Amino acid sequence: MKDKLAGRMQKLAPYLFAELDRKKAEAQAQGVDVISFTVGDPDLPTPPEIVEAGQAALANPHNHRYPDYSGSKAFRQAAAGWMKLRFEIDLDPDGEIVALIGTKEGIGHLAFALVDPGDLVLCPEPGYPVYTIATRLAGGEAHLLPLSSDNSFLPDLDGIPADVCKRAKALWINYPNNPTGATAPEEFLKKAVAFAQEHRLVLCVDCAYSEIAFDTYRPPSVLAIPGARDVAVEFHSMSKTYNMTGWRVGFIAGQPDVVRALGILKSNLDSGVFGAVQEAGIAAMKLWPKHLPDLMKVYKRRRDLLVAGLTKAGYSPPTPRATFYIWMPVPGGDDREFAARLIETAGVIVTPGSGFGPSGKGYVRLCLTLDEGRLQEAILRIEKAGIGS
Repeated sequence: MKDKLAGRMQKLAPYLFAELDRKKAEAQAQGVDVISFTVGDPDLPTPPEIVEAGQAALANPHNHRYPDYSGSKAFRQAAAGWMKLRFEIDLDPDGEIVALIGTKEGIGHLAFALVDPGDLVLCPEPGYPVYTIATRLAGGEAHLLPLSSDNSFLPDLDGIPADVCKRAKALWINYPNNPTGATAPEEFLKKAVAFAQEHRLVLCVDCAYSEIAFDTYRPPSVLAIPGARDVAVEFHSMSKTYNMTGWRVGFIAGQPDVVRALGILKSNLDSGVFGAVQEAGIAAMKLWPKHLPDLMKVYKRRRDLLVAGLTKAGYSPPTPRATFYIWMPVPGGDDREFAARLIETAGVIVTPGSGFGPSGKGYVRLCLTLDEGRLQEAILRIEKAGIGS
């Protein structure tokens, strides 16, 4: 029946992390005790206050019916309150916020609300694969913006050709950045807003890691920049901040026409976020100031342990000031060969950087989502393997 499949399916390669899961399963089937640094899925449990709120909401018969397509008023008000508390931004919960079944869903669907066949979308690479995948599924073309250490992993907006800017419908940025761990100064965000205004395109900002930041660094919101709310939307997720990857809840905030369009599209494709999950999300946003410091202490210890261990093993890992990723250059520059040899010789899986885009070649990404005991074991194995170090 392959001949009956839609042509768009030919645009889909196996999803990067699904392929890594396959390799992990193959190694485990051979009896290998695999340590995986691949998917950014927190290993820590969802805080009990959030679980209890979800459990109580699950027993409420009101939540057993169809939820509001755009999210309950209470959830949207809580999101607006959190944006005010965190970024000092006043948003209209009725016109500038829509609840999402996780931000991956919202990012994927936004392409269908913005992109017509032949349109261009400016996508960073290396980057989260969904930006480009959704663009192509919607019939658009992804124009890749290389990120490199030479430009601090920021896209060169001045270098985008004029004819590309003319066709572009949207620009994606993601800071703190996955996979590089880079952060963006406020001056760059101002420049991105001005670029979107000049070329009349939508600035789409993925803020999944806005709360995973170390020491005194606090990532800014683009929506706090004057004029940004006329051109920009932000995607905020509960997944990483509250260890809620499986709950699937987040929200989009910002430019009213774009937010409304995504809400209309979703009303035709899904039935909204389960009410009990929304109530858990409300509890999470209320818990935010209390929960975050202890979480960041854990990730900071892990970051420092892994960076020190990799350095001792002869590599050159950076020390990121945000996200729970280490974006490490590999000796010899062949990231796929390095990753293949690492699993074969050490039973350790890392993500080849080229899986995130051509500019990721020569890097691997490691996640801090392992407890300290497993990190120590992984470091010992990597040091023993001595691949190119």
